[in-house]
Amino acid sequence: MPTLSFHMGEEYCSIDLDTLSLTQEQAVAAERLSNEIVLENRPVDIRFVTQEEARNLGLRKIPPVEKDELRLIDIHDFDLTACGGTHVRGTGQIGCILLRKTEKVRQGWRVEFVCGQRAVSTARRDYSALSEAASMFSTHIWDVPQQVRKSLDEVKASRKSRDQLLEELAEFQARQMLSETPPRNGRKLIVRIFSDRDVSFIKLLGQKLTRLDPAVIALLASASGQPSLVFAQSAGQPFDMGSLMKDAMSRLGGRGGGSKDLAQGGAPKAEAIEVMLSETADRLAI
Repeated sequence: MPTLSFHMGEEYCSIDLDTLSLTQEQAVAAERLSNEIVLENRPVDIRFVTQEEARNLGLRKIPPVEKDELRLIDIHDFDLTACGGTHVRGTGQIGCILLRKTEKVRQGWRVEFVCGQRAVSTARRDYSALSEAASMFSTHIWDVPQQVRKSLDEVKASRKSRDQLLEELAEFQARQMLSETPPRNGRKLIVRIFSDRDVSFIKLLGQKLTRLDPAVIALLASASGQPSLVFAQSAGQPFDMGSLMKDAMSRLGGRGGGSKDLAQGGAPKAEAIEVMLSETADRLAI
């Protein structure tokens, strides 16, 4: 694979490769081979040749330079490349090589790695983190990924169950509120502040109210966490919830907006929300 660029940093080194794909198996094989060459402590020689001589030596890449003489780095019976940087006298001076990450980048694939004492320190840090995680799960470090997947599945199942319960609760509460609210001028106006529900729930409640009854206007607010408002109306009603919300937010010093039938916004303080809902209800003249 052609090398596009090479980076040496304080924390890690990286190589960008000109390739469309790089499998985990290829990366692991390259790491294994690199460490074998390091353990063999092959000599690294430096020599100078002309451009013409270099073309006949099988270099992986001829650098685009104008000068005729090239500096070659020769790892005995393994690699020959042109480079002007600092190099070791033998591969054993590099120390162990630990591949850390491969990722797709715009121009190809990037391989990140560490060497020598940094590799040992990194491996020790990784092992300590894995051991701590394994202790939390009461399992062996090799089983941590499986335990994490299991925990994520349980979280997803719990979240799905919670969402289903909130759906049922919102529908039950919407039906109850609709049954308790008499119509005026052919519409039901529901104004309510919830101290123990967040904006997600009151938005869901507003959607339930306006879908269960064809003539509902709901002005709802949450005082849990950041104060929030939700304005909703059944499809076909003549008002503009988005416009009403923008007006309310400009007066409360908050931000919000939405569509004709559903809008939401957040206010910096909860003190003025009750008055704002009352004034908005009066504007609807229901």
